[in-house]
Formats: sequence, structure tokens, C-alpha cells
Amino acid sequence: METQFTEQFKEFLRSETDPVLRRLREVAFAVFAGAGFPTVKDEDWKYTNVAPLVSGQWSVARSVGQSQVVPDRDIDLVKRFETARNGFAALNMAFAAFKVIRIAKDTSVPEPIELLFATDEQVAIFPHILVIAEAGSKAILIESYASTAKSFTNAAVQIIVEDNANLTHYRVQRESSEAFHVGTTEVSLGRGSLYDSTNINLGGALSRHDIDVKFTAEGGEAFVDGLYMVGGTQHADTHSIIDHTVPNCTSHQTYKGVLNDSARGVFNGKVFVRENAHGTDAQQSNKNLLLSNDARVDTKPQLEIFNDDVKCSHGATVGQLEEEELFYLLTRGLPDSLARNLLTYGFAEAIIRKIGIDSIRTSLDEAVLNRLNVKLEV
Repeated sequence: METQFTEQFKEFLRSETDPVLRRLREVAFAVFAGAGFPTVKDEDWKYTNVAPLVSGQWSVARSVGQSQVVPDRDIDLVKRFETARNGFAALNMAFAAFKVIRIAKDTSVPEPIELLFATDEQVAIFPHILVIAEAGSKAILIESYASTAKSFTNAAVQIIVEDNANLTHYRVQRESSEAFHVGTTEVSLGRGSLYDSTNINLGGALSRHDIDVKFTAEGGEAFVDGLYMVGGTQHADTHSIIDHTVPNCTSHQTYKGVLNDSARGVFNGKVFVRENAHGTDAQQSNKNLLLSNDARVDTKPQLEIFNDDVKCSHGATVGQLEEEELFYLLTRGLPDSLARNLLTYGFAEAIIRKIGIDSIRTSLDEAVLNRLNVKLEV
């Protein structure tokens, strides 16, 4: 696989006219060539085997050559991306199709900023989005992925939320059940800023999302919530890091998983509270609902605290539907299958209802109900 990308990279590099980006791409591809793709021997990938993806033959989308020119003032921000994180991050930077979104200082954007990515059979795409929410700004970002074929998406998003800015971020992954999807999200929060994210993962034969949030000044607040709902032989992996490097910041994380058939889920959430980060309030929860005996989830919420003046908690649950709740619905005359599906819908809906865009929320509701073979009259 590295060989096939080597030839395509040589061809791709000829179209890069910016000498700084050209160098960044060359270094990134050298990292990829040296490290390759992660394997189950890597601690962060021990539950996710990417061999089916690696064995595929992928053609890099030609549109990647139409990457937006990165303004000179933003080059240093692009350089912050952790290219050496793993082979996927390095390969993204090598082939990155850049898009820069800058939200002007003290501006409230009235309409959501929408980004939709889709690809074709045996095609690989490498979107790389840089979002700068300048001081005092407010906006909603919608990042969506959809495909109808066996494809490969390797996406990266860098978000900088400056002082007193407010960014709401919805990330919806509804790729084909044959698709491979890898995403990396890096977020930096300034003083008094607010970042509110909701991540929905429904598609992909194999999907992985790494999300890293770092507080860089006091008074920041972050919501890092998500839902993964998978069935068949789907595999969904979420790794998150929330890093409290400064005092008096607050983070909330609630992730829910619904797994059916032989599906597998992975959740690894790390919260760091650094030595001088007094006044930290960090809450983390991962709850999983298994709808079959063959479904499996590996969950590992983690807190690493180096300060005693903090308020932190974490927890994880893996189980089936509550028998008491099920019994209640059955005594009201509902058939067993409908009662189970309605309880499952209610479990997932707690995350979906966070989405403040009616059209997206309705679409996701329909997707969940279709999976459960349930139709609700409104």
C-alpha cells in the first residue's frame, strides 16, 4: 500500500506550487513511509485492526490537487498539526486538500457553515480543514461525510477557538457500510471560549475518530459528546484526549454506543489535569447498549490528575436494556420488539437532541428509527 501511494505522491507533488507546503508534504510522506499504518501492536490501536483497509487498492481523488491556497498568516497553524501522531495523520498532511475558514472577530455568523465530503468506489480523499474562530466570534460548523461505495476517507480538522469565541461543531459520519473512515480533530481553546461538539458515527465498515481538545487559557469550556450506532460487522473506534493545561476550565464528555449483531465498538477517553490546572471541572461518561449477545465494546475512560484542587469524575457502563423499563412498556400493551426498539431509540436520542439544526436532527432520527425498523407518528 505504501508503494501505491508513493507513486501517486510523486505525481501529486508536481502540482504543489507553495514551497512551504511542498516541504510540509514531503516531510509528512517521509514520516508515513517510515512508520506505515498503525497495527494492533500499537497501544492506541490494539482493538482496531486496519488490515482490511491496508489491503485495498486506492486511487487518490484528483480533486485533492485543487487544494485551497493556505494564506501566509495561517501556515504556522497548519504546522501545528500533529503529523507524527500515526501513519494516517502523516498521509493526510502529505495529500491534504486544504480548506481554511476564518470567522471574523466579534462576528456572529447567522447561517451554519456546512462542509460535505463524499467519494467514489475505490477512491481515497484527504480533506484537511483549518477553522479559526477569532476573538468574540460565534458560529456553527457542520462537518458531514457520506459515500455510497467502498471508499477511503482520511480527514483532518484543526480548530482554533480564540478568546471569548463560541463554536458549535456537529460532525456526522454516515459513510457506506463498505467504506473506511479515519478522522482526526484537534481543538485549541482560548480564554473564556466555548467549544460544543456533537459527533455522530453511523456508517463505515471500519471507522476511527481521534479528537484532542486542549485548554490554553483560563475560563474555557468544552462539550465533547457523541453517539456511535453500529450493526452487522461494523467497527467504530473513538479515541479522545481532553487536556487541561491551565486553571479554571470545564469539560463535559458524554459518549453513548448502541451495538447490534456482531458489531464492535471502542471508546478510549483520556482526561489530563496538569500540575498547575487548579479549579478544573472535568466530567466524563461512556454508556453502551448491547442489543445482541455477539456485539462487543471495549471501553476505557481515564483520568490523570496532577492537582488536588479539582472536581473530576468518570465512568463507563456496558449492558442491555433495563428489565424494569421494558416490563413497564410491556404492561402498557406494547409488543416486545417495539418496546425494545423504543427504549433503544430513547437511549440514542439523548445525544441526537443536542443538535440544534432541525433538518439534521430529523434526518438522524429517521436513520436511527430505520435501523430499528420503527416508525413514529409525530
